[in-house]
Amino acid sequence: MTQAIHVTWRSRLAQALLAVAAAQASAAPVTDCPLRDAPFSVDLPLLDVLQSPRAMTALAAEWPGVRALPAWMAGTKPPSLSAVMTLRSIAAGQDMPPLARLDAVLGALPVDDSDRAARCARYDDELPQGVVPAGSPRLLVFEKVNGFLHAEAIPAARAALRDLARRRGWSVTVTDKGGAMTPAYLRQFDVVVWNNVSGDVLTLPQRAAFQTYMEGGGGFVGLHGAGGDGTVWWDWYADTLLGSRFKGHPMNPQFQDAHVVVEAGAHPVVAGLGDGWTMKDEWYSFTANPREAGARVLATLDEKTYSPGDLAMGDDHPIAWTRCVGRGRAFYSAIGHRAESYADPSYLKLIEQATTWAAGRGGPACEP
Repeated sequence: MTQAIHVTWRSRLAQALLAVAAAQASAAPVTDCPLRDAPFSVDLPLLDVLQSPRAMTALAAEWPGVRALPAWMAGTKPPSLSAVMTLRSIAAGQDMPPLARLDAVLGALPVDDSDRAARCARYDDELPQGVVPAGSPRLLVFEKVNGFLHAEAIPAARAALRDLARRRGWSVTVTDKGGAMTPAYLRQFDVVVWNNVSGDVLTLPQRAAFQTYMEGGGGFVGLHGAGGDGTVWWDWYADTLLGSRFKGHPMNPQFQDAHVVVEAGAHPVVAGLGDGWTMKDEWYSFTANPREAGARVLATLDEKTYSPGDLAMGDDHPIAWTRCVGRGRAFYSAIGHRAESYADPSYLKLIEQATTWAAGRGGPACEP
């Protein structure tokens, strides 16, 4: 009885200390966001241009059309697609002056404290509250979004992960706080699942903490939107952790039935999935084949079974793969835009086995 009382007391004390730390962190504004001091340019997030009155005045003088951008593109409060777009990335679809001219106009503007505060406002230093529940492996489901919000996929994936955890005896902690990315907090977890995260979401210290976690032997599972931003401002994440960059997906139609082909060769992530399966989803294409960056591709798309249009990658169209990042195990699946995808038995099996592997529970080890 005495031992149980001490355990309960320690648990309550830990919760109280975490609550105090979270309150202290959330009270202070974030000042160490990655693009805080970046000059205005055509390569800055469109959001950072749109929310600056001085930048908008200067830009509109050269290109009045900026004030007529459609609402889905011109949001000034994250989550918004403007956080993952730039003037350069939208130029092909707009009647705008030469980018070099716009870049010169924007680059002449000083970056002041109001700009810095606005840019950093979408980041946070809030430490998640509560004690990590019992269970093994321990999963941290990370859901911070500044870019495109997968409003249906995120809760569907979360529910699927929680269901898997209940069945397997795993521990699951869910947060949308970038403040979770600290060395002390991350070391409690075997795997961090980026559940359709979109947009730049981590401060510079948080980036460093997550990179160190991975290189030191952590686990990463990225789902769909976690690799679906057309513009990124963290090269390590895109080129080292994922190993490729998003190019686009068909829009006519956006959702299509396609056959997912499982690669030959034994790997625990695709065990029991046979030659593959057919499902309906939004199908990503990439700027380069992740094999070229050293990824082990586990599943590809049969482009003959759907219409990729001008986004075709040919006979080798990777859709799910693993990578070693130092001693860390990384898995990414581009499947999962539709909520229904997280009820597909084959895809659920893939996620379960990928999470198990990323947690270091079997399969080839990663060495630096």
